[in-house]
Amino acid sequence: MKRILIVTDAWHPQVNGVVRCLDNIGDELRTFGHVVDYLTPERFWTMPLPTYPEIRISLAHLGHVEDVIDEVQPHFIHIATEGPLGLLARQVCLNRHLPFTTSYHTRFAEYIAARLPVPAEWSYAYLRWFHEAAARTMVPTQSVVVDLAQRGFQGVVPWTRGVDRAQFFPARKTLFGELPGPHMVCVGRVAVEKNVEAFLQLDMPGSKIVVGDGPQLDELRARYPEAHFVGQKTGAELAAHYQSADVFVFPSKTDTFGNVMLEAMACGVPVAAYPVIGPIDVLTDPLAGRMNERLDIAVTQALSLKREDVLRHAARFTWAECAKMFFDYLAPTDSEISVAA
Repeated sequence: MKRILIVTDAWHPQVNGVVRCLDNIGDELRTFGHVVDYLTPERFWTMPLPTYPEIRISLAHLGHVEDVIDEVQPHFIHIATEGPLGLLARQVCLNRHLPFTTSYHTRFAEYIAARLPVPAEWSYAYLRWFHEAAARTMVPTQSVVVDLAQRGFQGVVPWTRGVDRAQFFPARKTLFGELPGPHMVCVGRVAVEKNVEAFLQLDMPGSKIVVGDGPQLDELRARYPEAHFVGQKTGAELAAHYQSADVFVFPSKTDTFGNVMLEAMACGVPVAAYPVIGPIDVLTDPLAGRMNERLDIAVTQALSLKREDVLRHAARFTWAECAKMFFDYLAPTDSEISVAA
């Protein structure tokens, strides 16, 4: 049994791939017999992130983080995000000469560039500095490994993702019966970096359904009144929206992975996406999804795919394997502790 401390600025009530990933690997690691603690903004006063009030950033200081580490006495420390808590934990580890690992979940530089007049390379310079002190930096796919290595990052290793097939599984359609088909569904944060507008601009027969909330929701709802915006869904409601889709459309060009693609495929729904980082690593079987620089072509091709082939591909992704890889990459805070122990 080992004690693992995961430091993250992204946490509940946020609904995103980072939170889902960290939640699920914690559950899996506990089934392996380990103790998992999280250092999150829940412990501190917070303030809304400028331009993105749904995300709150912690107002902790160095002493707070030191107290948590002293309390937990972790065998391993993993810093999952590059925000305020991640920065503080990084500094404590460096001050105390404690090895730690990090992870790169989000194309942060592209997100910032989409919102503010900040060159992406400025953000990448910060990210290189942040991660260079880590024993390893875990990233979602091999394509991200290559991309970051070309940008001067070192110690980068691939770390897959999983899907909860107890929650996401094939079932009969229960929604959209009143809407003309085919039913095209997009799930995710309704924000500029998610490129939802590319989905809404598709000139195709059928119905477009957007599942999610975010800062662009009101604007896009007003501009595309023919689309159906159903808001954020979780649990069985979210699964029902996947299960009732004919095709899942993933228009993002900035995600490093795209967990929602796995959730859709676990429900037997084929995926249409651009051939960019994320989809090119997830949609490795053309029987499970299609990619094209023209999203409408990808959608048309995906609609012809068989659900049993999609399900077969989705079965390759498990949270148990994701958690095993995570644990094997961790760096012990005590050099005498074996990672394999």
